[in-house]
Amino acid sequence: ITVCNMENFDPLGIHTGESIVVAPSQTLTNSEYHKLRRISIDVIRHIGIIGECNIQYALDPNSENYRVIEVNARLSRSSALASKATGYPLAFIAAKLGLGYGLHELKNSVTKTTSAFFEPALDYIVCKIPRWDLNKFIGVSRLIDSSMKSVGEVMSIGRTFEEAIQKGIRMIGQGLHGFTANRDLQFKDIDKELSQPTDMRIMVIAAAFEKGYTVDRIFELTKIDKWFLVKLKNIFEHKNTLEGYTGLEELPDEQLRKAKVLGFSDFQVARHVFNPKSESIGEMSMEVRTWRKKKNILPVVKQIDTLAAEYPAQTNYLYLTYSGQEHDIDFVDDGKSIIVLGSGAYRIGSSVEFDWCSVNTLYTLNEQGYRSIMINYNPETVSTDYDVCDRLYFDELSFERVMDIVDLETPKGVVVSMGGQIPNNLAMRLHNQEVPILGTSPVSIDNAENRHKFSSMLDRLQIDQPRWKELSSIDDIYSFVDVVGFPVLIRPSYVLSGAAMN
Repeated sequence: ITVCNMENFDPLGIHTGESIVVAPSQTLTNSEYHKLRRISIDVIRHIGIIGECNIQYALDPNSENYRVIEVNARLSRSSALASKATGYPLAFIAAKLGLGYGLHELKNSVTKTTSAFFEPALDYIVCKIPRWDLNKFIGVSRLIDSSMKSVGEVMSIGRTFEEAIQKGIRMIGQGLHGFTANRDLQFKDIDKELSQPTDMRIMVIAAAFEKGYTVDRIFELTKIDKWFLVKLKNIFEHKNTLEGYTGLEELPDEQLRKAKVLGFSDFQVARHVFNPKSESIGEMSMEVRTWRKKKNILPVVKQIDTLAAEYPAQTNYLYLTYSGQEHDIDFVDDGKSIIVLGSGAYRIGSSVEFDWCSVNTLYTLNEQGYRSIMINYNPETVSTDYDVCDRLYFDELSFERVMDIVDLETPKGVVVSMGGQIPNNLAMRLHNQEVPILGTSPVSIDNAENRHKFSSMLDRLQIDQPRWKELSSIDDIYSFVDVVGFPVLIRPSYVLSGAAMN
């Protein structure tokens, strides 16, 4: 059987690990899909594969001419992504096949009722987006090609490509708010940036639309399939629609709902409708949230059941979407649920250690008789395996999405201390919304992270501290160093592993 077909957003010449990947494939014709599927099965039968295998193709977009690029007769990053994208436990099934079992003898471990001898059906779309940490290095080339530079990846799930890609862009965790609403992004030569792809490729496309580039022109420069470009243009055009209104009262409900279906966050809606100054954007985002809740524009919880609801099934592998009418699951308000916030994408200085902490927290909660709920979006982690917790939300670790889930699950508390800096940065905002934070108080976290508050506390306790200043220009830094002398330590607040040190 073929478990998952995936398609690279970028054309041949860019490493799969450097490209956005979409599952299931969106641009193949029925003939192309079945031809490649048949060839895949012929290849693995000829080689004699027992277990799992993935095959990568190059396909001419103007004909059915193809090339087999590689055959991996083993589990790989693509296998992990395919497994998370479909809910089909590839590693488990491959191990069983290696022990001599047949597919017809194994159960689907997601549904617990149907056979593992089936090809998963997807009623949603998945986007994998790489994460680079090139900002930490001076003078490094930002070009992406057939060698891999990315250090992590995120996986987003939606009912539309627009929803999934916007979720994924936010998940990367580099200050991007989606395909739109990103200020201070400047590109000197858009033609060059489009034809010579960099880690900011998706944002260059957004800038190109802003400059009036057509889908055809962007296709000429990038060779990215027009299907994807048209979908991105849909997002850009709705951004223009939102900017035509000057307040929420003026914004029709159907336009706000369409924005959410297209993956716009409350932050994006606030920025496009109000065009506020940076210092008031948080307040405006909360206003959008309150308004849409009043209008009953709310996300629904959908489950990944591997069957596209062909058979009745209850699973704990979940995501939120605005393309739906009702929840696939029921919620219990009995004070026995606890939410654990994960660590997001791997990056330099933040890797599997936080995932180990999260998973052990889940195990401990279950041992203590609580229902464990995990929120994370990294397909490379154990915490995003649906069988390590009672409910897995494969979704954003943003304030908006965490609050959506808190409203639905009404948990006894939320654990923010096991996922590193991302959940830590949410602690105070959740606390301000009266979400119970388990462990260290968010006020204490803020006192430790905020340089001014921490310094004041040391003064009150009469503890010596080195002279310090918060500075924002190189001239001020030189003046301060002239006074205190070397050595000096430079460090921003609320960061991990020296991020933002440039």
